[in-house]
Amino acid sequence: MSAATASAAVRAPAARPRTARWLLRLHRPALVVWTALVILGAALLLWLAGPLTDAAAEGWRQYNACKWSEKCPYAQDAILRYKDVYNYLTLSLAALPFLVAAWAGAALTGRELESGTARLAWTQGITPVRWLVTRLALPAAAVAAGTSLLVFLHHRAWSAADGRVDTAKNWYDFWTFHTNGPTTVALALAALAAGALTGLALGRALPALAVSVVLTAGVWGLAQWLMPHLWPAVTRVTSLEHGYAAPYSGVDVAKGLAIRGGGHIPEPECYAATTEGCARIFRERGAVGWFHAYHPASHYWPLQLTTSAFLLALAALFTLAAFRVLRRLSGSLRAGKGATA
Repeated sequence: MSAATASAAVRAPAARPRTARWLLRLHRPALVVWTALVILGAALLLWLAGPLTDAAAEGWRQYNACKWSEKCPYAQDAILRYKDVYNYLTLSLAALPFLVAAWAGAALTGRELESGTARLAWTQGITPVRWLVTRLALPAAAVAAGTSLLVFLHHRAWSAADGRVDTAKNWYDFWTFHTNGPTTVALALAALAAGALTGLALGRALPALAVSVVLTAGVWGLAQWLMPHLWPAVTRVTSLEHGYAAPYSGVDVAKGLAIRGGGHIPEPECYAATTEGCARIFRERGAVGWFHAYHPASHYWPLQLTTSAFLLALAALFTLAAFRVLRRLSGSLRAGKGATA
């Protein structure tokens, strides 16, 4: 081994941590804010799972024990406090991926391109690929760790009230479903990748911030629209005379008329005066009963995992696109150098 090769081998390992340290130093305020948010959220969720839930459960026990009495003293304030704190914490946790998207688009990549810091780093021995890998890997670890902890504590708080607090949300409530499982973590990672891509593509902080949030909202809407169809639903069929099946507990998918041959059609409008008249009209159109497709509680984890897999696939696509945009940017920089030389 030559002296030059040995010297390069010694210097190479020291260059990687320098990139990470520079990133941490540059974005230290964001790391401090994120850590503070996670700690505060964890403390509030522990408070919700313990004293607040116990007080609300006792309030409902008192109410149910004397609700037929004219005078019914019960801890109404505790019940309302639990409801408010649960709703605020749930919505705050659901908003975290949008906060990640805004930061990634504005500060992580957009501001560095706008100020020229990124291009300066590429000329100081840090390759563009390593620059972007560091900016995605370290924030992804922090985002995944923080949101995973909060999601776990949120599920713990919800479970503590399930069956004890009468106004506790059902498992299939929109916000509760997602903040109780890994879909929120997967969305946060997709938001990070979307923000990084937007910052690279636009090269300006404020436009990248706005577009990143909008893109994340679109991803979230698409995932929510697809979620009921990512796993086979349970379908109940009843006769035309009996109407829809008994009340169910789950995620609604579709309902309507079951027709001959096993097909399904949406429920048509009927202007007959009686239920029997509508049933006769539907039967003339080939209907044999009512169908109702939904996801029961046993589908909770299949829905969570399939939706999370979809969001992580989008995160991978955004990441790939970010490297493609970076390749174009670094190529233009090299071309500019060649023209100057």
